[in-house]
Amino acid sequence: MAGHSKWAQIKRKKAVVDAKRGALFTKLVREITVAARAGGPNPDFNPRLRLAIQNARRANMPKDVIERAISKGENASESLYEVLYEGYAPGGVAVLVETVSDNTNRTVSQIRTLFSRAGGSLATSGAVSYLFTRKGVFTIAAEHIPNEEAFLEQMIEAGAEDVETGEGSTIVTCSFEDFGRMQEVLERLKIEPEEASIQWVPTSFVQLDWEEAQKALKLIDQLEENEDVQKVYHNLAMTEEIASRYAAAL
Repeated sequence: MAGHSKWAQIKRKKAVVDAKRGALFTKLVREITVAARAGGPNPDFNPRLRLAIQNARRANMPKDVIERAISKGENASESLYEVLYEGYAPGGVAVLVETVSDNTNRTVSQIRTLFSRAGGSLATSGAVSYLFTRKGVFTIAAEHIPNEEAFLEQMIEAGAEDVETGEGSTIVTCSFEDFGRMQEVLERLKIEPEEASIQWVPTSFVQLDWEEAQKALKLIDQLEENEDVQKVYHNLAMTEEIASRYAAAL
């Protein structure tokens, strides 16, 4: 899980950059809209919507923007489709791409072109997803954890599978099934995560040197910049060298 933790720390920094560009808001609004459409507009009875709203608030999204996104989902004035694409980046890195789109033909064409131009390839469904598993992931700022030892014990008791402390924050990982219970435990402890989400976490990693890793990371960045892409997951091992060089370029 160490490679995943390093990537999570880097993504935390990248989220700040994306928020400044407005890219983060676009993705959060779309997630709220899809969640409201799928499970209804009341977050009390729609866990996915509740989580989407929480993440939007953590990103300082204005209340009226959140409400408009919910209303858009409730009215269902346009069709939105969620599709998971699978592929290989250069170096044999497995990649999962979560998308939300009103035109899947456009989306798959753009995703395929990005993979091809980068020297990778789009794969069939199931080709790489078996290398990942769904996990609940919580990012918690260090200042919200006054006693690390006590916090670790509490997380283990709550069902945490992994707790890793990095630069300025701690990453708590739990099973998909324990996600809701972990949320409740953190709320009871009055600990507000910087981010809480269900993610595709790799079960194995591909080791590359920096020169090769750059090619894979460039593709991942290009995928994330696509307006139909919500999230991108990969199994590139984030060594200290790769993590530091990539973070420095953000």
